[in-house]
Amino acid sequence: MWPDWINMLSWWQWSILAAIPPAIVALYFLKLRRRPLEVPSTYLWHKSIEDLRVNSLWQRLRRNALLWLQLLVIALAMLALARPGWHGAKLTGHRFVFLIDNSASMQATDVVPTRLDEAKRRAVGLIDQMASGDVAMVVSFADSARIEQTFTDSHGLLRRGVEAIRATDRTTSLRDAMQVAAGLANPGRSEEIRDTAMPAKVFILSDGKFDDVRDFSLGNLEPVFVPIGTAAAANVGILTLSTRRHELRSDQLQAFARLENFGPRDVSVGLELLLDGRMIDADRMSIAAAGTKQVAFDLGSVTSGVLTLRATAADHLAVDNEAYAVISPPRLANVLLLTPGNETLQWVLQTAAAGAIAAVQVQPPAFLKTAAYRKQAAARNFDFILYDRCRPDEMPQANTLFIGAVPPAPGWSAKPAVGRPQIIDVNPAHPIMQWIDMGNVDLAEATPLVVPRGGSVLVDSDVGPMLAIAPREAFEDAVLGFAILAEKSIAGGKPEVVYLTNWSIRASFPIFALNLLKYFGRQREITDSGSLLPGQPVTIRVPSDRTRLTVEMPHGTAEIRPIRPGEFSFTLTDHPGVYQVRDGETVVQRFAVNLFDRRESDIRPRAELALKIGHVKVVAQSTWTAARREIWRTLLGLALVVLSLEWYTYWKRISV
Repeated sequence: MWPDWINMLSWWQWSILAAIPPAIVALYFLKLRRRPLEVPSTYLWHKSIEDLRVNSLWQRLRRNALLWLQLLVIALAMLALARPGWHGAKLTGHRFVFLIDNSASMQATDVVPTRLDEAKRRAVGLIDQMASGDVAMVVSFADSARIEQTFTDSHGLLRRGVEAIRATDRTTSLRDAMQVAAGLANPGRSEEIRDTAMPAKVFILSDGKFDDVRDFSLGNLEPVFVPIGTAAAANVGILTLSTRRHELRSDQLQAFARLENFGPRDVSVGLELLLDGRMIDADRMSIAAAGTKQVAFDLGSVTSGVLTLRATAADHLAVDNEAYAVISPPRLANVLLLTPGNETLQWVLQTAAAGAIAAVQVQPPAFLKTAAYRKQAAARNFDFILYDRCRPDEMPQANTLFIGAVPPAPGWSAKPAVGRPQIIDVNPAHPIMQWIDMGNVDLAEATPLVVPRGGSVLVDSDVGPMLAIAPREAFEDAVLGFAILAEKSIAGGKPEVVYLTNWSIRASFPIFALNLLKYFGRQREITDSGSLLPGQPVTIRVPSDRTRLTVEMPHGTAEIRPIRPGEFSFTLTDHPGVYQVRDGETVVQRFAVNLFDRRESDIRPRAELALKIGHVKVVAQSTWTAARREIWRTLLGLALVVLSLEWYTYWKRISV
C-alpha cells in the first residue's frame, strides 16, 4: 500500500526550506581559503594545477562526507514535515486479554493450515496494533484455562505467549477463561489481584463451539468475539462406539457405532473395525447432509480385547475419525458379609447365580475389630459390605447394606421399633427393586428409618421407610429397617433364633440378593467400554501391596504412585486412545478415551455469529477502528542519528 502525505507547511515555508540544501552546497565553495607560502617556482605551478582540479564541483562534492550528511539531515527533516503514513486499524483501550481457543475443533483444516494457527495469526495482528504503553495478557482455553503470558507491554513476550499455544483434543468451555479475565478486571473478585484490577477488553478468538456462559457478570470486561472458521467446513464424526451382548445369542457380542455428517453435502464413508490391531470387519456407507447413520458389527465370542473403529471421509477434522472401546472380561465383585449367623442370607449369597457375580467372604462381627478389616476397608478391597445386625465404628471405603442396624454416617437414624408394620409401596424403578414383589411379605417388628437428604426410599410402610438408599462420596449406603432374624428370649427362657419376617421364604428374596450383588458389586461386564472424554480424570484401583504402577498412554508412558493404598486419581487423559495400567507385565486396568462430543465434531459456524455471556449478546467482529499510522517520529529519530554522526565526523577532522 502506497503512503499518503499530510502537508504541514505553506508554499512559502516550503520555499525557504527548499533553499537550505543549495545554500549548504554554496557555503562549501565559499569556504575556500589560501595561505601565503614561499615555494620553488616549479612546485608553485604543480600546486596551482592541483588546486584547480580540487575546486571543481564534482571533486568538492565527492570528497566531502560532511556535506552529504548535512544534506541527509535536511532531507529527513523535510520528509518528516510531509508526515507520510498508511491507513490501517488500531485497538481502542489500554488493557487487553486475548483468549485463544485450543480445543479439539480448532484443529479443523477448513482454514489453512488450521483454525488454531489462524487464531494465533489474528492474535499477533491484534498485538501489533497495540499502542505504546498498552498492556495485554494471553490465555489459552479448552475445557479449562491456562495463562500463557501475564500482563505485559512487551509485544515480543506477547507474541511468544501466543506462539507457545498448542492444540488439544479436549472439549470447550468458555467459563473458566472468562473467570480468569474477570478476576483481573473486576475489583473485589480476587484478593490476590485486587490492586491490579482494571477494566479490560477481552478478545475471544474461537470457532464458538461451546455453550453460552450463563449466570456470569462481565463487570468491567468488554468482550469482543473474533470468529474463526469458514462456511465451507465439513466433517464426519464418530459420536459413539459401544459393545453389548447379542439379543438372540447371549454368548456373542455386537459393536454399535453412530456417525453424523456435519457437512452441507452427502458423503461416502469407509469404515474399518479392528480388534487388537487386526481388521475383522469393514463397511462403506453413504450419509446424507446433516444426517446420522448407525452401524452394527457382529464380534462373535470375544471375551477381551481393544476395538478400534476408523472412518475414512473427505472432511476437515481428523481427531473424531477414530474411536476406541475396551472389552474387559467380567471381574467378580469382592463382597464381605458380617453376620452373627444367618443361614438363609448366606445361602442366597452363595448360589451358583451369585457365584457368577461375586466372591463372598463371610466373617463374624468380631472381624470388625481386627487390623485386617480396617486395612482392607480403607484400601477399597471390598466392592460391597453387608452388615447383618452389626455396624463398624466408621464407614468403609465401599458400598454397604445395613440389616437391622443404622450406619454411623450423617443423616441416618431410626425411630423406635414398631410391631407389625404394613408395606404399602415399593420403588420398582430402582435397579435393586427390579422384579421384586413385596405384597406377600409380612413383618413382625421393624424400626422406621430417617433418611438423609438426597436419599431415596425403596420400600415404604404405613409407619415410615423400611428400605432406603443414600449417596456417600463415591459410594452408596442402603439400610433395611428390619432384621431377617434375631435372638430373643421367650417367656424369660433361653434366647432362641426368631424370624422377624417371612421374606426369606418368598421368591423375591433371592432376586433381591442378586440385584444387590449386581448393583453394589459394580461388576465390570464384558461389554463395558469404560470410555472417558479427553482430560477427564479416572480412578485407578491398584492392589493394596503396590505403591507404583505404569500407565501406557497413546503418547508415551507415565509412572504413578497412589495417594493412599488402593487408589489413584489419574488425570493425564489428554489424547484419544486406549490406556493400559500395568503392574510389571500384568495389565490391571484398561480404559478408552474418545472425543464423543457433538459440539466439537460439528465444526460448522454458529447459525448466529454471536455469543451470549451472562445477559450480554456479543456479536462477532472482524474489523477494528480505522487509524492512520505515521512514521514522522521515526524519520526525526533518524535525522538525529545522522546529525550526531556528522558532528562526530567534524570533531575527528578538526582534532587531527
